Amino acid sequence: MSPFRVLVTDHVFPSLDIEREVLRGVGAEVVAMQATTDDELLEAVRDAHGLLVCYAPITPRVIQSAKRCRIIARYGIGVDNVAVDYATMQGIVVTNVPDYCMDEVSDHTLALLLACARKIGYLDRRVRQDRWDARDAAPVHRLRGAVLGLVGFGKIPRLFSRKAQACGLEVVASDPYVDAEAMRLAAVEKVELDALLERADFVSLHAPLTSETRGLIGERELRLMKPTAFLINTSRGPIVVESALLRALREGWIAGAGLDVLETEPPKSFPLSELDNVIVTPHVGFYSEESLRELQLKAAQEVASVLSGERPRYPVNAPYPG
Repeated sequence: MSPFRVLVTDHVFPSLDIEREVLRGVGAEVVAMQATTDDELLEAVRDAHGLLVCYAPITPRVIQSAKRCRIIARYGIGVDNVAVDYATMQGIVVTNVPDYCMDEVSDHTLALLLACARKIGYLDRRVRQDRWDARDAAPVHRLRGAVLGLVGFGKIPRLFSRKAQACGLEVVASDPYVDAEAMRLAAVEKVELDALLERADFVSLHAPLTSETRGLIGERELRLMKPTAFLINTSRGPIVVESALLRALREGWIAGAGLDVLETEPPKSFPLSELDNVIVTPHVGFYSEESLRELQLKAAQEVASVLSGERPRYPVNAPYPG
């Protein structure tokens, strides 16, 4: 009988062969389910020594039921579906994988920016409607010399900024946790959020979802933006007040938006889809075949490390318990 039991609460992968191979090395059995509510997890977690979590809600109720649990490893960067503070109180390590999809998300963000700037989605629809007229694109402005404003300046926006600078964009950023010197070394100017919104031709969101950032971009912030500016969001949907964004797009407060994330995913109703000045993709920015394999491997390695008594590579608890 295996000394450890690891529960995969939910996942989006073709198989769990990577996890099973990694965790076999510490004598762990891997059991999988596809939970969407905490009620489904209460019984399943009781004898689990580790949890591998994608989107399932790991609430205090779930953590309280997981009496044997030593680690909750999130498949991904954000941990907003995990009650981290409660896990810390219970002495459970919470980890993420903060560096698995930096190229993919930064590439996707650049793709959305370019598609907005060149009106790719709108023009593609016009051609498919048997209309061939370059004048439909007007107005389009030159990218070189435009200002990109980054809300957040972590690993992904730093990489994205280099790619945007290669296209001739001037980059400014707002992040209360990153100093001006660190930005200067990346040829990025540090500004306050309001100044960024007023100045940028493209506002790209890269903040984690926290109590401070939920609803960060609402009516007031959207009205600060230029009527020619675009909003790009590849971070978390609830950072933007979607009702305010819908009004901004309909009434021309801003020129358009490129979104990979929404307030509710998948959306129950989707009025944004009726608009020509918005491009939406289904929270796919993280994806490549290579990034998925890296994600599975690194998340499983975190569980293996903790079960074997070693410190994990990516703990998010502060302070780290134990």
